[in-house]
Order: sequence, then C-alpha cells, then structure tokens
Amino acid sequence: MQLTLIRHLPTEWNKKTWLQGRQDIEISEITEAVNKEITENQLLLEKLSPFTHVLASSLRRTHQTARLYGYKYEIESLLDELDFGAYEGVPKTDMINEFGEKWRQSPKEIVLGESIENLEKRIVLFLEKYRKSSNILAFGHGSWIRAAISYNQYGHVNNMNKITIENNECITVTF
Repeated sequence: MQLTLIRHLPTEWNKKTWLQGRQDIEISEITEAVNKEITENQLLLEKLSPFTHVLASSLRRTHQTARLYGYKYEIESLLDELDFGAYEGVPKTDMINEFGEKWRQSPKEIVLGESIENLEKRIVLFLEKYRKSSNILAFGHGSWIRAAISYNQYGHVNNMNKITIENNECITVTF
C-alpha cells in the first residue's frame, strides 16, 4: 500500500506551539506562502494519483485542508490526532519538560489523554483496514503521521518524536 500523508494546514495554536490534540481547531488564514506550498504539493499529488481512497480525520482542520486541496474525502477517525489530555491548549514545551527524555526515547510508556501505545494500535488498525487499497491520500496530524512513519521504518512508534513533520508537509510511505 502506498500512503500519502499531508499534515493539516497551520492553525493559530500551531503558531503559538500549543498542543491541539483532539481540540477541533480551525486552520489559520491562508497566506501566499501556504498557497504556494499547496500548489507545489498538488503537482506532486497529480503524479501520485489516482487515489483509491482520500481520507481525513474527524477533526475540522483536516477537512478544511482537504477542501483547499480540492479533494472530497471520507472521514476516518483512526487518523485522529493523539489525545494530549490536560496538555491540550498548553505549549508543547511544558509537556516535553515534564516527560523529558522519555518523550523522545520511549514515548510508548507515556499516557496522556490517550496512551502512545493506543495511538500505535490505531495505526495498526488503519493499516489492516486499508491493506487491500493500493494508493491512499490521507489528511492528518503531526503525531499520527510521525508515529506511522516510525512504525513503517522500525516496526514500532518509539522513534516518532525523533521525526519532524511540518504543517502542510506531504510525505509518501509504502507499507
């Protein structure tokens, strides 16, 4: 399966480096620079298409991103962002400072509003559900995408926080 992942467009919380998690935040006003990135990604997506499925998480920011890209999508809640619990709406550095090296080296030991282990289970369920699909485009979230890349490369999500994915970044992985 080829899976192309696009992290949602920036939100005001992204700009403030606040964790969003399951909060249903809207994307920010689209700048000229973001429009240029969308156009560049659309050219890449044209080369990768056709897609057997176009998916978006259940959160509004992925829906808005997919629509700006010109795609109709199916909602797939397995793509939802990690639930950061009490850290949602808080600067990411606060959470990282509390968990220290565990956040970077062994996040599967951490439980926030959702355990990182459960995030991995959702990725496995996603891969099982769509295993017969040859080419998927998914609009998703930073933690989910980083965890999926880690799972693809290492067979687990423990390296997810050693990976950086920017808003509107487009990544293709083969499972």
